Amino acid sequence: MKRILLLEDNKDVRENTAEILELSHYQVKTAENGEHVREHISNFWPDLILCDIMMPMVDGYQVLEQLRRSTPMASIPFIFLTAKSKKSDVRKGMNLGADDYLTKPFTEDELLNAVESRLRKSSFLLSQFSPDISGVNKFFKSASQFLKVKYIEQIYHADPYKKGDFVFMEGDAAHRLFYIEAGTVKTYKSTRTGKELVTGIYRSGDFLGQSSVFSNKSLYAESTFVIENALIYRIPKTDFIHVINQHPEVMRRFLSLISNDLLQTKEDLVVMAYSSVRERAAKALLKLEDSTVIDEGTKPGIRINREDFASMIGTATETAIRTLSDFRQEGLITTDQARRIRVLDRKRLLLVAEFGMVGPAEKVMI
Repeated sequence: MKRILLLEDNKDVRENTAEILELSHYQVKTAENGEHVREHISNFWPDLILCDIMMPMVDGYQVLEQLRRSTPMASIPFIFLTAKSKKSDVRKGMNLGADDYLTKPFTEDELLNAVESRLRKSSFLLSQFSPDISGVNKFFKSASQFLKVKYIEQIYHADPYKKGDFVFMEGDAAHRLFYIEAGTVKTYKSTRTGKELVTGIYRSGDFLGQSSVFSNKSLYAESTFVIENALIYRIPKTDFIHVINQHPEVMRRFLSLISNDLLQTKEDLVVMAYSSVRERAAKALLKLEDSTVIDEGTKPGIRINREDFASMIGTATETAIRTLSDFRQEGLITTDQARRIRVLDRKRLLLVAEFGMVGPAEKVMI
């Protein structure tokens, strides 16, 4: 049963409003003013607050200001009850962080619709979604309930891709979002001279194509090439675009869910622009190692061909090979017969990533 805190100084309005809510199966606690509102909330912790603006002692504006300064209380949905109908009064309340307002006198339907709408939105905003296929399905269901639109549950199956397959090509129509269940793929852009610029290496748990799906052109901005056998889900744009386009908050949460790590991507671009080849190579190795799946408690090694590694750090293949050779001689990495790279000294490699140079192992203090 959802709980509502009602702050209203007019006894008749307070009792009538509480009765309507209780008959609609809400648990209601009432108070005649905003004094001691924190104590009321601490003892009751409502799912929503209905609050009159004009009250003695502490008015509605002061109540809202108090709550929005409190981190745990700031997220409680807040609806003003007001006899004021001037736009300036309404705007003041909304600027303070009110979620909605009802102008007195209001009807029973207006009250219940406002309460239901805010509780539905709060439930959606507080929901947690895992960044995978099950999380995407849960998101669609929750968003549909919030928006009160028909929900059609989709059952997705992962398609197998072999090494050397393309998932999509630069310039293709962006009709699908992709999710990697297993395997490794690279994304790259083609330069005017025909060279490839690797823009990312993606593995299990990553989404692909999201920026292109939501772009104005709706064309894939890069190509995706499988470098290790993969299982990849294909999510048609038509399955979700009609839902997320209906509300900006739904769109924002969906983009957050499928964004991978955009902050890290921006940092990577800064690294490419200002770091030395040694720094870029060290950072790339650390990132690749972090995304390598642990096999029976040990790292199986980084699998990437030297051309892709060179493209990833923005240098010539010969320079990349020479840098890896230097790291090997310094005891930072080793390679096996399959040309897999294993990091031997992560602490010293971190120093290279940060400063570009590092002394002998025995002189390094971390």
